[in-house]
Amino acid sequence: MAGQEQDGDHQPRARRMWRALEPLHGVTYFAPESVAVCDALGTKGYWRSYFALRAAPLGEAAAELVTALFHTFHPGLVARSVPAVWQVAPPERFLAARLAAVDAALRRLLGDEVLGSAEMAEAAELAREAALAAPLPGRAMAAANRALDWPGEPHLVLWQAQTILREHRGDGHNAALLTVGLDPAEALVLFGADTGVEAGWLRERRGWSDAEWSAATERLRERGLLDGADALTPAGKGLRREIEAATDAAADAPWAAVSAEQAERLIGLVGPWVSAILAGDGFPVSNPIGLRPLVAPADRA
Repeated sequence: MAGQEQDGDHQPRARRMWRALEPLHGVTYFAPESVAVCDALGTKGYWRSYFALRAAPLGEAAAELVTALFHTFHPGLVARSVPAVWQVAPPERFLAARLAAVDAALRRLLGDEVLGSAEMAEAAELAREAALAAPLPGRAMAAANRALDWPGEPHLVLWQAQTILREHRGDGHNAALLTVGLDPAEALVLFGADTGVEAGWLRERRGWSDAEWSAATERLRERGLLDGADALTPAGKGLRREIEAATDAAADAPWAAVSAEQAERLIGLVGPWVSAILAGDGFPVSNPIGLRPLVAPADRA
């Protein structure tokens, strides 16, 4: 792919960095500390916590804005949480709560010695350098998180940097889906057919009805992207490759701002910490975004 480096595993650089770092951000939504802080604020249920924690950088965003930026969630699922969560607590309270939850989760999973190490400070600075290099035009979620004050402690700087980077990647992915003409339900159906994520589970997690899912599937068949057994056709496989290639290319700029040696150093630094997060309950290996972490389960410490 022009302008985008491939790593030693023949993965585009941006994808490899995402796989390496994403579990550090995933604790925001998967660690029990996040559920606990939202319960303490008065939210009820996982989805209200999720939408409040992720949308808080946008301010008191309307359901329509959150639906647009999160893209693959059913508008009704979003509307059951937003804007009601802002009546529970203002976005500023949720921002403080998610930072406190991440701090508690990483302290439990990694330990204070790791959090206070020179290696953590080095990793934080490398990730922050990449995050600051992420271009913001057209990247609403990345920009909203970049506008937040940086935390003082290195492990939280590392987490915030990866939050910016993963939202930057997500913004670019949404643009790639729009470019190839996939609506949110169609994008999910095609994603499930490509990755093997169980369709019923994926449909329920994003709030789509059976009828809506079936209609999206039929539209993909009519486009020649799915066959009669709802498996990807060659055209469907090609489109999925196109989407992922465009996503990787759009996410590469932050990593072009650091040297190849620095990127490899960052992967090496975070590897043991990601293993600890995966070995604990900070980030499930089977997850709704279909991410296979760079550190596989067999490599856990």
